[in-house]
Amino acid sequence: MGKIIALANQKGGVGKTTTTINLAASLATLEKTVLVVDADPQANASSGLGVDITEVESSIYECIINKADVRDAIYTTDIDGLDIIPSHIDLVGAEIEMLNMENREKVLKNVLAPVQNDYDYILIDCSPSLGLITVNALTAADSVIIPVQCEYFALEGISKLLNTIKIIKNKLNPQLEIEGFLLTMYDSRLRLANQIYDEVKRHFQELVFKTVIQRNVKLSESPSHGLPVILYDADSTGAKNHLALAREIIQKNK
Repeated sequence: MGKIIALANQKGGVGKTTTTINLAASLATLEKTVLVVDADPQANASSGLGVDITEVESSIYECIINKADVRDAIYTTDIDGLDIIPSHIDLVGAEIEMLNMENREKVLKNVLAPVQNDYDYILIDCSPSLGLITVNALTAADSVIIPVQCEYFALEGISKLLNTIKIIKNKLNPQLEIEGFLLTMYDSRLRLANQIYDEVKRHFQELVFKTVIQRNVKLSESPSHGLPVILYDADSTGAKNHLALAREIIQKNK
């Protein structure tokens, strides 16, 4: 049974999509089968894994709204063992279209059920909001990774996210766990980054991943080439950080 992990934080720009793409690629490199579900209307995870969004005929939107067959929406990538269900800008309006559906919080869970056994890991890239699609992702997930940017307002909004997770755990998905807090965009030269790291560690203790994702030029450049950083520059810090994260997650889930 594949483990479904949502990557969520309603704060934008914390590295959710970058982490999704590169963690997925690293897990696949370590011979795990991985499916990325792009649940963000901006579709950056899709283009970052080389999918031409203009050519996509069936996306997560069609699966959620039109009950399209999920297998028709799965696209392969340049990495063996890594597939993706791309997103579409239409997903912006999906939350309103879903309002009259019964069990509207569990639509994504039902969409993924037929393929959950086909993969070791399914990673859901959430949009920077706590709307109905993100609620669907958290209801479908076994656990959630919360990327936290090493900057001044890092912890702002986390209590809101934790509150949402608590509500979902109580009402919709009792199995939901926090996989871990992941510190991103870390620059060890900055005193502030170290202070944030200490603060997050103090708050969340063993829930914080040992691996930290450092600021890295190659990591920022790779999505514009439609490649995960491990294919763009395997020797870069970004590639090494994400491989370490993938190993940590595999170890944790043994």
